[in-house]
Amino acid sequence: MPRGPRLDSPGTLHHVMVRGIERGFIVSDDEDRQSFINRLGKAAVSTGTTIYAWALMSNHAHILLKSGKAGLSTFMRKFLTGYATQFNGRHRRHGHLFQNRYKSIVCEEDTYFLKLVSYIHLNPLRAGLVRSVDELEHYPWSGHAVIMKRLDHDWQDRDYVLQYFGDKEGAAKQAYRVFVREQSDLGNQPELTGGGLIRSAGGWSEVLSMRQRGERQFSDERILGSGEFVKEVIDEAEESIKDRLPSQSWLEDAMDLLEQQCQVNGISLMAVKSGSRRHECTQLRRELARQFVLEMGLSYADAARVLGISASAVNQIIRRSR
Repeated sequence: MPRGPRLDSPGTLHHVMVRGIERGFIVSDDEDRQSFINRLGKAAVSTGTTIYAWALMSNHAHILLKSGKAGLSTFMRKFLTGYATQFNGRHRRHGHLFQNRYKSIVCEEDTYFLKLVSYIHLNPLRAGLVRSVDELEHYPWSGHAVIMKRLDHDWQDRDYVLQYFGDKEGAAKQAYRVFVREQSDLGNQPELTGGGLIRSAGGWSEVLSMRQRGERQFSDERILGSGEFVKEVIDEAEESIKDRLPSQSWLEDAMDLLEQQCQVNGISLMAVKSGSRRHECTQLRRELARQFVLEMGLSYADAARVLGISASAVNQIIRRSR
């Protein structure tokens, strides 16, 4: 079953996970790592996105962020497309660098914020890239070092994290350090990487108890939070869809995305828009048609106009994906 469209509105807390295509590396050396982090920061600033936590691994990355006015999709497109273009040019490669669709989980802040911060920052320790929480403080490819003031990235909101632990920085940093050390003993915590009924209900035993009582719990795989929180997010998303009207800005965004993906994949824009039946052209049109309609809300006719195909062709792509 295909995944539903993104859930997003300004101020939404997301746990975002990006992975290399076919589990391939997304960085190969420190120059790549620095480029990745620089582009993360630039995209955050330009789109008004707030970054709370991040960790860069060899073949994937985690980011805890709050979307700005531009929305999550715009931020991720600016960030990932720019990095992929630079990476491919530097390493003389072609094609996709990342899996076609990054994973994003809408998170209930009151319940999960601090656990997600520590979970994300502890990734290098769980992977064996550092040997201890003390060593993690000096690891440059995780936001933990920024919170501990070992690194300085002004696009990461360390103050927001530390205010949960106290008003004075020194005491807050120490309390945060103790919290991360405690969380490091909990292992992988898979409940923090997805949503769904078990997480919304608070565990499998509660799901069974609710079934026995004949109660219903709202849940969604795209959301990490209580049933009440899930319902609020879904209701807000449905209202947003009802209010959405076609606009020239959406068409411009779609055209920008088409041009960027052509550049990333080494495909001629003219070939895509002229109806070329080359495999790479038809594959790109299928991927973008789904994104234009399901994520950006374009009509079949508008998506067809951008891609140079018929509205019926777009309709067939969407029907097959469902």
